[in-house]
Amino acid sequence: MYKPINKLHHSFLDFNQPMGLHMNSDNRWIKLADRIPWDEFEVKYARLFPSGTGNVAKPFRMALGALIIQTKFQYSDRELVEQITENPYLQYFIGLPGYQEEAPFDASTLVLFRKRISAEMLMEVNEYLLAHKDDDNNTPPSSGNSGDNDALKEDTNKGTLTLDATCAPADIRYPQDISLLNEAREKLETIIYRFCKSYGLPLPRRYRRRARKDYLSFAKSKKHSAKKIRKALRKQLGYVARDIGYLEKFMSDGYAMTDKEISLYLTIITLYEQQKYMYDNKVHSVEHRIVSISQPWLRPIVRGKVKAPVEFGAKFDLSLDSEGYGRIEKISFEAYNESTCLIEAVERFKERTGYYPKRVLADQIYRTRENRSYCKEHGIRLSGPKLGRPSAAVKVDKKQEYQDNTDRIEVERTFSLSKRCYGMDCITTKLEETQLTSVALSVFVMNLFKIQRRILYALLYLIRFWCNWSRCKSWKLQIFA
Repeated sequence: MYKPINKLHHSFLDFNQPMGLHMNSDNRWIKLADRIPWDEFEVKYARLFPSGTGNVAKPFRMALGALIIQTKFQYSDRELVEQITENPYLQYFIGLPGYQEEAPFDASTLVLFRKRISAEMLMEVNEYLLAHKDDDNNTPPSSGNSGDNDALKEDTNKGTLTLDATCAPADIRYPQDISLLNEAREKLETIIYRFCKSYGLPLPRRYRRRARKDYLSFAKSKKHSAKKIRKALRKQLGYVARDIGYLEKFMSDGYAMTDKEISLYLTIITLYEQQKYMYDNKVHSVEHRIVSISQPWLRPIVRGKVKAPVEFGAKFDLSLDSEGYGRIEKISFEAYNESTCLIEAVERFKERTGYYPKRVLADQIYRTRENRSYCKEHGIRLSGPKLGRPSAAVKVDKKQEYQDNTDRIEVERTFSLSKRCYGMDCITTKLEETQLTSVALSVFVMNLFKIQRRILYALLYLIRFWCNWSRCKSWKLQIFA
């Protein structure tokens, strides 16, 4: 059940401060709370809860505010609760009516926050924030699709769209076939033991000690030849197949698994079939390959980097507008081809601004013939060298190509910032939907604090300009006195 909160207590003047506590109204968290559209998305958040009786859920401002603080400082769930309990500014940011000494929620509640606030909702909040970052009266910008604009032909394109893809690696160990099969064997043995203990069945012979000894002898050896790897794989496949046979016999006799064991068992079955196929056909790749038993949705993402040629996590395309604010164009755990996202990203740019970008900065994988023809049709200059023979203006093309490559580095800086400061370098959440939420949170919080910094820089510039103008004015008055 969900109860909408009173919108009148969002003001800083209504925040109940105990005797002796003086809070600064110019604090960054107080100013940041005034820029986030809490009330706009609380209605959508309330639709997630069925009407009726039951425990009242935490409000949207508390849920999203806590996740923003956690993403900014990279706190653990328990540390986040402690920091909010000790800091009155953070308590105001999450929407508490006044300072309180007890914790506003339990650390385990953050898992529910990440489940309820999905990546799609965060992308909507991010889009709303970027659309209203320059106005204080929250009036939406013009779409640019009116009849007058359709009648009048637009003479020029405006702005720059930068597009690139990266991977947000998950917190898993590097997957090896033998270690995955050994883990699957251990989990199957646990299920078999639970079956026999719950239903009073005799324990079958599982060769646990021999299987463990075979795995350790391979893992501790320094050199792994191809012959030794295939021998270890054959043994582990045999152990797993034996345990699967035991469980199939139990289920054929009428004994049932729990819901948690069923999903785990199906994942292990798929893993065994993939490993058996690769072993029999002497190949090292298979479609939808499982690299983690606890997180079977993860896939190997080939990035081609020297430090990490293959990463395991969510792959997404990020676009930057002319001001450097990021938007997630597509996100998936599958290794898709990012060149298919260029046309959709350009069309979304057209819907937001009313015109096509003047140039699109992207690397070589986006420069397909379809994308080139699309950009040429709409008057967009796609970065990179042209196809065919070099033109007469070689120096001009080289200079333009160098400038495009220099400007495209901004998206690499954005990736570096989000991975160094906002937790995208190692996604520690364990569920599929919460991992997508963590990626969307990193982009949203990065834009949020970038807007705050730009407002601060603008104020400092105005103050500096006013001081210089005041000195100049007083100097002129002294001369003409």
